[in-house]
Amino acid sequence: MIPDYTMKVENSYAWVLDAKGPRENILDEDYVGQVYSYAVHPEIRSNYFALCNGIEFALFRTDGDNVPLLFFQLDEVDFYFNKLKALLSPGSFHFGKQVVYESPSQTEFDYLTRNLPSEVQTHKQATKRHFGVHGYFTKQSWDIVQTYIKNFTKPGDVVLDPFGGSGVTAIEALATNRHGINVDINPMAIFMVDALTEMVEQQKLVAAFDRIKAKYKKHEPKTTEDIAVAIQKYPQPKPIRLTKDADVPTADLLFSDKQKAKLGYLKYLIQKEGDESVRKTLMLMFSGLLTKINLTYHQSSNRSEGRGNASAFAYYRYRLAKEPVELDVMKYFEIRLKRVLEAKKEIRHYINEQTKDNLQIVKGSATNLNFIPSESVDYIYTDPPYGAKIAYLDLSAMWNAWLDLDVTEDDYKNEAIEGGGHEKSKTDYNKLIAESIREMYRVLKFDRWMSFVFAHKDPEFWHLIIDTAERCGFEYVGAVPQKNGQSSFKKRQNPFTVLSGQLIINFKKVRSPKAIMKAHLGMEITDVVMQTIEGVIANNDGASIEQINDELIVKGLELGFLDLLKKEYTDLTPLLRNNFDYDATTHKYQIRENKAFATHIDVHMRIRYFLKSFLVRMERANEKVTFDQIIFNVMPLLKNGTTPENQTVLKVLEDIGQRSGDNYWTLKKKDMQLNLFG
Repeated sequence: MIPDYTMKVENSYAWVLDAKGPRENILDEDYVGQVYSYAVHPEIRSNYFALCNGIEFALFRTDGDNVPLLFFQLDEVDFYFNKLKALLSPGSFHFGKQVVYESPSQTEFDYLTRNLPSEVQTHKQATKRHFGVHGYFTKQSWDIVQTYIKNFTKPGDVVLDPFGGSGVTAIEALATNRHGINVDINPMAIFMVDALTEMVEQQKLVAAFDRIKAKYKKHEPKTTEDIAVAIQKYPQPKPIRLTKDADVPTADLLFSDKQKAKLGYLKYLIQKEGDESVRKTLMLMFSGLLTKINLTYHQSSNRSEGRGNASAFAYYRYRLAKEPVELDVMKYFEIRLKRVLEAKKEIRHYINEQTKDNLQIVKGSATNLNFIPSESVDYIYTDPPYGAKIAYLDLSAMWNAWLDLDVTEDDYKNEAIEGGGHEKSKTDYNKLIAESIREMYRVLKFDRWMSFVFAHKDPEFWHLIIDTAERCGFEYVGAVPQKNGQSSFKKRQNPFTVLSGQLIINFKKVRSPKAIMKAHLGMEITDVVMQTIEGVIANNDGASIEQINDELIVKGLELGFLDLLKKEYTDLTPLLRNNFDYDATTHKYQIRENKAFATHIDVHMRIRYFLKSFLVRMERANEKVTFDQIIFNVMPLLKNGTTPENQTVLKVLEDIGQRSGDNYWTLKKKDMQLNLFG
């Protein structure tokens, strides 16, 4: 019962600070209550108490409610220092003499001189607000989004995502004390974000769940007769027509009669609840439950019955499971309750009565943002659809059928995809993406940034983005390759053709934008591509398709030859498989054994690559090699432009290798992940 730190002015206590571990939530009620008890103790009686976990800081008044006066992340302390000083510095208290307290110098936040973030080491599942509540087709990792928001904006700024999806950008904007605008054309996405951010009293929600559970358990349809009656009596899914690649023609046929009876009765009980916020949250739980209670639910092999996914998320089409799994509806509805409670608890200090007006959720098209005034947005972070990859509106039919959400013909017309049930062309997609970029330019303030996430492997789409952005007036600044965490199911099934990472292309809106200068290549595009691939392989001791694609796209963007690249290489896979070896263990392409580089690669890079490849191969074979053996095996492969002397090879060998015995060489262990440019 002793506080970690007590701050005194003269002989009186001004405030109390308690330290927590970096994995602990400093807004947890038990922790706040604990520090409050220190602050109000008769021997202390301070006005304020604070908690800090090394990442976040929260300040409360002892005579206030449980809403913090200040709550911020420490890496943004500069934005809050004046307020912190006004509340907590010795000179802010009327005890004893006034103490002069000098604050550190603060520099003005300069939007135009922001550096691009480095690749973020993501921890996608570390938050409850974005992981576990409700599945969706794509989700940006919260920490990547938050890093970009904090890099390009300051607290109080307005952040827009016109392809908002599950709301990661808007929610992370609020989590960092910005304003968030979430726009999406999919009513399912809007429902998810709206219900997740709905403020609800936990006790009321739990009480409503308990009522529903008791009634459901008592009257759950089980017999054939009960099921028939329930289907007639309770709400049922709408027969929304599905696309041609679905295994059944309409959405209602994605459920068995037993599933429809049980889900219908559960929805009926939810709809009888009078409190709107409770009812909306229960429907979010119900919608999340639909992911498992359907005939397309594919159970993951060698895992428990509840570890699987609906085919719409796993395969991007409605594919019936060969062996449907009958899960306990109430058991998994109760799991939904736990997940939603955790998420609501995590966000309630970001989204509450004081901050609710900072979030705007709008169903609409990115091609028409007329509700947003021109030059009123401080930053745009968006992850648009990737051509024909996912038909969001079509694939949302299973949920829309139960949630009574309508998708209009205008919605289909304005959805920026290729293909789908309305068989939209590549021209349609390009046109809608271009219109969206023009609208983003209109609403963004001058001297502000837009980050455009893209993972499409067709260079034509990258060229479209750059070309349209430049035509609108954006200035391209740079692209950052970004891994997005664990490989997807699609990536594991199709390692050669599916990209697991993405590029984040960054633009700024300035009054005199610089255009990308198209470089004079001086060689055929095939030679440029081959030289780039071999350079990436040499630089990374072998390269994945993501690394190769990223390097080509970035080089194409910055040297202005994407237009040439798109004509020749919409898919790199045939070129890679015909010219390089693929290592299934490391998932990397390599120069073929005993083959030299086909293009001109820097001599030191060539030496390092082949030395390392040879030493690794010998180490795996448990063979010792002498310098003469190394020269004999490696030198023939180095004939690419200028052939190095033995002494040059020895110098590189001494850098990456170590002597073993009299004249044997092995690779230094620290160089197993050597950066060959470094």
